[in-house]
Amino acid sequence: MERSHIITAAVLVWVLDLVVLLLFWPKRYTKTAKSKVSAQVLVLGDIGRSPRMQYHALSIAKHGGSVELIGYNESPPLAELVQHTNVRIWGLSAPPKLLQSKAVPFILTAPFKVLWQIYDLWMVLCYKTPPCEFLIVQNPPSIPTLAIAFLVSLVRNHRVVIDWHNYGWTILAGTRGPSHLFVRISKLYECLFAKAGNENIAVTNAMARQLQKPPYGIKNRVVAMHDRPATIFSPMSNSSERLKFLSRLLENEAMASTIVDGKARLIVSSTSWTPDEDFGLLLDALTKYAGQTETSQAKEAETTPLLAIITGKGPQKAMYEDKIAQLTQKGLLPGIRIQTMFLPFEDYATLLASADLGVCLHKSSSGVDLPMKVVDMFGAGLPVAAYSGYESFSELVKEGENGCGFETPDELSATLSRLLQPSGAKELSVLKNGAVKEGSRRWDEEWDAVVAPILGISA
Repeated sequence: MERSHIITAAVLVWVLDLVVLLLFWPKRYTKTAKSKVSAQVLVLGDIGRSPRMQYHALSIAKHGGSVELIGYNESPPLAELVQHTNVRIWGLSAPPKLLQSKAVPFILTAPFKVLWQIYDLWMVLCYKTPPCEFLIVQNPPSIPTLAIAFLVSLVRNHRVVIDWHNYGWTILAGTRGPSHLFVRISKLYECLFAKAGNENIAVTNAMARQLQKPPYGIKNRVVAMHDRPATIFSPMSNSSERLKFLSRLLENEAMASTIVDGKARLIVSSTSWTPDEDFGLLLDALTKYAGQTETSQAKEAETTPLLAIITGKGPQKAMYEDKIAQLTQKGLLPGIRIQTMFLPFEDYATLLASADLGVCLHKSSSGVDLPMKVVDMFGAGLPVAAYSGYESFSELVKEGENGCGFETPDELSATLSRLLQPSGAKELSVLKNGAVKEGSRRWDEEWDAVVAPILGISA
């Protein structure tokens, strides 16, 4: 008798589980003849600081598709994106502050932070948003994004498109070391779930080639789509507009006038203030540039004053601001003023167009990614001096055509001295023309040629 009760109870529990599962099972995507393209666009990061994913969302919306843009609402997204009727933005919940605290060891907080993200992603991707034809995922971060994307695709019948910006494990290796247990686990995980993408987009040709070889071994299609500037980035030729903008930004019309007249030069660098962008290299180069005045009277007469504006926010910002203050107090930066700012997107675009030279400190952890900030600089007609010690550098920066490469403070200092003195005006003009040419191919053109066919969109 007891045995029959147990069997009956087990059957009832099984039936109840099945009913609950059917009632709460996420709705699956079903394509019809009248279906327009629809996509969830996921970035496990700040939406406002993820321009490429915002551009993907906007491109789909412009072609009449519906977009569910998912990420953290920390910085304001593009106004055009917010106002578009085809786009809905879904904010993820930030993990508790305890899990973000650096006071608690990483090995203790990391697993709980991942569990938090798994639950949050699952709820948003499966229940809060409608089923879509595509799930476009930014990588990195790969943990837990790639695994969740794979599971969601099984449950909701989505096609997964992985947009490869870099590799998560190489970034982790930069802070933990390549032999760290978490790094080895991260690499195995990323190589396993790399194959989850029905389609794959890489930011460089070098990365696309690498993804198709061991240890990734992706068999599905991998295409390269280089970052291209959005229309908000455009060259500025009107000196009065430049003066007006710089006067407002600097709150100092006299300094703005000096820059516009060419008596001083404006350089701009955008940084995330993290170890993979060595801001100390730029500081050392500026110190060497300023130190030229001590070598001879002739050098002193030639050295052009500089204003260096550094934009962005990140963990090492305060540390470097202290270092800048110390160098200034010691008189090691004569003729150089360094300002840090965090600007609205529109002002950042105008700042690039108003500058004389852009400086990029990006050091590729994988050797095959490229910094989007250089793309934006070219869109604004701004030539660059960029760190060049990685394989894919030449896919974007052409030495002597639209910019110059460097690997050491001495090389960067020499580049600044050569280009920013009156004698370098001709070379700087050549580089500027090259930057304008490189930036003339825009995001929409590149996207329509490469990504639109993947999504079945007729461009």
